[in-house]
Parts: sequence; C-alpha cells; structure tokens
Amino acid sequence: MSDESGTQDIPAGSPEGGPRPEPIRFFGTTWVSHDNGYALRRTGAATGSLAATVASCLILRFAYEGLQIAATGSLVTVLVIAMFAICSALAFRNTWDGFGNRPDPDRQASLRGLLAIGFVGSLLAYFFRTLMEAPGEKLHREEYETALKLHEKRGARRTGNPSKKKRHR
Repeated sequence: MSDESGTQDIPAGSPEGGPRPEPIRFFGTTWVSHDNGYALRRTGAATGSLAATVASCLILRFAYEGLQIAATGSLVTVLVIAMFAICSALAFRNTWDGFGNRPDPDRQASLRGLLAIGFVGSLLAYFFRTLMEAPGEKLHREEYETALKLHEKRGARRTGNPSKKKRHR
C-alpha cells in the first residue's frame, strides 16, 4: 500500500497492472463501479447503523432511569446528560470529518475515550453518510483516481523498449 493513500500498487509485471482500490468495510471494492450488490449493501449498512443507534439510545435511557432510581440528584443527572450530548456531538463531527480525509492517528488516540462515550453520534454519522454514499467513498475515490492518473502518467513515459532506442552521436 502506498503511504499517502490507501490504494494498493500492483507490481509492473502483474496481469492487472496499476493500482487497486482500497476496500471499504461492509462494501469491499463495490464502491468503484457500484456493482455486486452495492445498493443492497448501502441499505443494509444504513438499516444496521440506525438499529444500533436506536438500541444505544434505549441503553442510555435505562442508564438515565437508573440515575432516577438511585436518586443521585438533579445536578448529577444534568451533568450525565450534558456529557453524553456533548460527547455525541463531538463524535458525530469527528466521524463525519473522518469520511472526508484521513484522520491523524495521534489525535484519534487522544479522542478515544470521548468517542467511546459519544458512540451514538458516531453511529448517527455513519447512518447519514450511508444515505448518501458508502462512508469514506469520496475520499477513497479521490485517492484511487489520483493513483490511476499517476500510474497512467508513469506508463506513458515508458513506452517502447529502451534498449532499441536510437542513439544520437
């Protein structure tokens, strides 16, 4: 795999020649030409992420009811609700931005706890993005097309057999 993009370079002597598209989770490489059940995969991914979001909200509801039963007080309840709301909003934004550009691994590591608390926001971002395209498809497509252009450009320069080239004296 090349360092800048996720495209995989194929050796020059291979039968396919050129870069291969990077697979996307749940979609494989069907995003390239929208074939092999791409629409069905998008529908399934959207349905699954929405179902996971609803289930997550139900779990949070049970946690809220647990706080009410424990009679922890209104301050604790407000703080917990604010924490989940803020973390979900930040997780949504971080996940949404991650579909458009490669995230910084150090930043992702520092935000791991916040993103775990705001898991509902990440699930919602995945759901909404799946309604438009495979999550990360735009980024992968740009990288793949760039890699294809570079491959064609490299191939265009090396036409012919260099050993048979005429020598000027």
